[in-house]
Amino acid sequence: MRWSDTPIHFIDFEGNLTSGILEYGVVTLLGGRVMETRTRLCGPVGRIRPADTAIHGLDERLVGAEAPFEVEFDAFARLRETGPLAAHYAHAENTLIKSVWPYPRTSPDFARPGEKITSWAPWIDTGRLYTQLFPSLPSGKLEELVSTFQITDTLQTLAAAHCPPLRRQFHAALYDALAGALLLLALGQRPEFGQMTLGWLLQMSTLNPERRAALQQREMF
Repeated sequence: MRWSDTPIHFIDFEGNLTSGILEYGVVTLLGGRVMETRTRLCGPVGRIRPADTAIHGLDERLVGAEAPFEVEFDAFARLRETGPLAAHYAHAENTLIKSVWPYPRTSPDFARPGEKITSWAPWIDTGRLYTQLFPSLPSGKLEELVSTFQITDTLQTLAAAHCPPLRRQFHAALYDALAGALLLLALGQRPEFGQMTLGWLLQMSTLNPERRAALQQREMF
């Protein structure tokens, strides 16, 4: 299955297990372009530490009156039903979403067409993809990859169109989700990866050899 024929939902969360998810950003890709975005601030479920605010810029004053992330289950379950989830170093997003809802509704297993699964995983992970495919990179950090692969201008243009005015920088959820989504689009535009499949992206997004072998066995060519 060609990667661009299925919606891919690129997700970023700001927050942690202590504060809960304080902001989410979602970018839906289809046909090799950004089709839809969504974002909002979310009320905390625990303490927001000053050290965390220094990173993401969110504090009780900004998010205290917002509805908590947990009210978004239907929206995120629908995303998972229509396409795989993606993130830059997806372990963090997977951990956070599972801390709120351990399982989505039963959804298609995009690594095994025609089958069903009750899991947020497997994720497409641009952090893992780029560090494996370009091993000479000094870092897999999102900001550095955006600069190295020359997508800063495109990111700024999309951020101006989609992100809230005060959330157009790294460590803002939708901005980071757009950055990761653009990295995935940039990969698909390279001649050597022009024919990449959804199954291949899912396989290459894990470093665990047993999980990768299981995904390879699932894929139907």
